[in-house]
Amino acid sequence: MASPQGGEPRRVKPAALILAGSRPGPPDPVAAAEGVWHKALVPLEGRTMLARVVGALREAGIERIAVSASDRQVMDLARELGCEVLLASTGPSASVGIGLEKLGAPLLVTTSDHALLRPEWVTDFVRDTPRGADVSVLLARREAIEAAMPGSRRTYLRFADGHWSGCNLFLLATGRAGAAIDTWKMVEADRKRPWRIAARLGLGMLVSYVLGRLTLTEAISGLGRRIGISASLVAARDGLAAVDVDKPQDLADARAIIAARESS
Repeated sequence: MASPQGGEPRRVKPAALILAGSRPGPPDPVAAAEGVWHKALVPLEGRTMLARVVGALREAGIERIAVSASDRQVMDLARELGCEVLLASTGPSASVGIGLEKLGAPLLVTTSDHALLRPEWVTDFVRDTPRGADVSVLLARREAIEAAMPGSRRTYLRFADGHWSGCNLFLLATGRAGAAIDTWKMVEADRKRPWRIAARLGLGMLVSYVLGRLTLTEAISGLGRRIGISASLVAARDGLAAVDVDKPQDLADARAIIAARESS
């Protein structure tokens, strides 16, 4: 659709999916430390983690929000917050597949433990996604993370264009993005072994990775081409976008950051 001024077509506002499923296995350490059933229910400065994520998405102008959950209390809270509820599947990628089927594209995907989420991160991410991309993923450079949060310990993907950490923000920009779900499952399994991701792109890409010449931008676009879509890396403007709450120390850090924000 062309703009009234005849310029570039206006982007369609995305719906949003918040992943809040429960993984099988031992109790989540954050939820256990706080005495709640799910870490989405953990309070930070008077608001649950899920409420903070929903609030940031609303402030970013997103009107339709769904929560993918399997815990009854999380589902009830999601409804109280005005969200649709989808039953979570066996893993994040399968839950995203359900979300894409129900909500359609464009679809922004994030997680309920993204406690520091800011509306400007969302709007910048959507704006910075290249036109024509079917899928984009937000990642932060190591130097940006360490500048925003000195001493933060993250898992980094090491490529020729830097060390990157995920920000739990994905944009499925077109209906073609559904083809990326199976590849997402593979990346989930190999996220701490980037050489295996490179190997799936072919011998040339693997050699390039081993020689330190393969960039993450090339790897992501290459994965997209393998499945017939356009996939893009978007660099986060704020390193805090890569900070989620996986451990009790992450929660303590998030509480300190939020307290400082809200007192300023």
